[in-house]
Amino acid sequence: MAYDEDLANRIRELLGGEDAVTEKKMFGGLAFLLNGNMAVSASGQGGLLVRIDRDESDEAIAREHVSLMEMGGRSMVGWIRVAPEGLTAKDDLAPWVERGVAYARSLPPK
Repeated sequence: MAYDEDLANRIRELLGGEDAVTEKKMFGGLAFLLNGNMAVSASGQGGLLVRIDRDESDEAIAREHVSLMEMGGRSMVGWIRVAPEGLTAKDDLAPWVERGVAYARSLPPK
């Protein structure tokens, strides 16, 4: 499955005012990086990947349509997946993008 172009465009729109944002194909989707650190990605498996603080993982996955990202059969603490069903309303996406951007900003530039 290819990533959702509409979702990628919605992310671009939200990141329009950010400096140092680059796009890179990663994890089968299209990742948006801030100073070289991934913030969010339009996932190739559908939905959104968000990089968050590891300590916030349990709180995040308690929400509907949110789970830990899995890679190679392993759950990745600090990386969450928001299913497409959790992104249908216009206001569903912005808080996740803001959260990913805030975490990426907290990391040293690459």
